[in-house]
Amino acid sequence: MKIALDPYMHRHVPLLELPRFVAELGYEYIELSPRADFLDWWVRPRAYPERIRAFKRALKDNGVALASLLPMYRWASPIEAERQVAVRNWQAAIRVAIEMECDTLNSEFGRGPSPGVPGHCTCCAGAFTEACEAAWLRSMEELVPLLEREGINLHVEPHPEDWVETFHPAIDLIRMIGSKRVKFLYCAPHTFYFGDDMRAMIREAAPVLAHVHVADTFDHKASSGLRYIVNPPGAKVTVHQHLDIGQGEVDWDVFFETLHEVGFDGIMTACVFAWEERAEDSSRFMRQEIQRYLDKYWGK
Repeated sequence: MKIALDPYMHRHVPLLELPRFVAELGYEYIELSPRADFLDWWVRPRAYPERIRAFKRALKDNGVALASLLPMYRWASPIEAERQVAVRNWQAAIRVAIEMECDTLNSEFGRGPSPGVPGHCTCCAGAFTEACEAAWLRSMEELVPLLEREGINLHVEPHPEDWVETFHPAIDLIRMIGSKRVKFLYCAPHTFYFGDDMRAMIREAAPVLAHVHVADTFDHKASSGLRYIVNPPGAKVTVHQHLDIGQGEVDWDVFFETLHEVGFDGIMTACVFAWEERAEDSSRFMRQEIQRYLDKYWGK
């Protein structure tokens, strides 16, 4: 199992100093989420050959490796020009992964067209859902042969506000692709959008489960739907958190016990975003808590 840190709260740390910084926090692996000087949001990777070589040296010098790279592109946009740009960006990101000797990419199903597109509407409201699914499947038809040819894995998660934000149909779409290179990512802080039975969902996902994100959140459906109070009442919002373990309502014993039960041995990433004012303490705490649960259920 690879225990990784998503260093998004630490994105101010210069790229070449990041491996040393992450090692000091107690991690041997990085899940590199979007940052302006490598894989930026929505645009072509900012990783050029000299930067790639320097980053590889910094990783090696500090005994840290990339567990995965996390690109974010509009591969599910029903606007064909946007989708084509996203596919080209994905192809470039795959080339970066190859150069970095990183065999895994992970991402989200996507939120559909850019907010700048006239008539844009939140996908989960239903306006673009079918068109986004069709666009994503077209993109996968283009990308899966490249992933398989190059031996690169792709782990995909549903996300609140995406065109698919629930466990079903997300897990079905992954299995429909039918590639050993395309697997499911279970994001614990999205649990209460996925469904109501975490144990059952992890068990069902087990054959294609390769990656988990670890952070806590509150159940937005609890307390008669008043766990969060939104004004004006009835406003359409999508709320979730990425908190330290123990600050929310995820049942961590069920989470780790069930992962052990199904033989999970993939990537486990600490991905807390809520505490930039205490980011280092949060990252250290998460590494210790993850280890405590691994020792409890896998044995020291």
